[in-house]
Amino acid sequence: MLKRKWKRIAITAGSVLVLGIVVLAFHIWWVMRPRVDATTRIMARIDIHQPILPADASRITAWLYQQKGVDHVLVNPKVDIAVFTYAPLQNNANTITQQFRQELAYSSAARVIPSESEMAMGCPVAASSFAYKAYKFMSNIF
Repeated sequence: MLKRKWKRIAITAGSVLVLGIVVLAFHIWWVMRPRVDATTRIMARIDIHQPILPADASRITAWLYQQKGVDHVLVNPKVDIAVFTYAPLQNNANTITQQFRQELAYSSAARVIPSESEMAMGCPVAASSFAYKAYKFMSNIF
């Protein structure tokens, strides 16, 4: 009778542990899955490929802020790049870059899209975190 009781306790504890692991794995997968909604922001970079002055940088900044969905802009005249964040539901970085070339007469400007290897080097903390590893494991399963 005592052996049966311990067996029942072990089965119950094991079942609760397995259920907890399944719920945790599902939760991590649900939270980490890519999604685009009204709060999503994407960062984009435009390389201008021609010298710009601080006055040009101010004009570029003002123009980018006028674009629909753009909420933060940084222009560095020393290295001739503009970085901005935008809402992907309201606008598209390729469209913004194309209009930038046409309206501001920077025909050599181009949007920079990092390669897969550059993206992997972007944030060393994310690639080594437990949550990211668990997400990758779960995404391979599902």
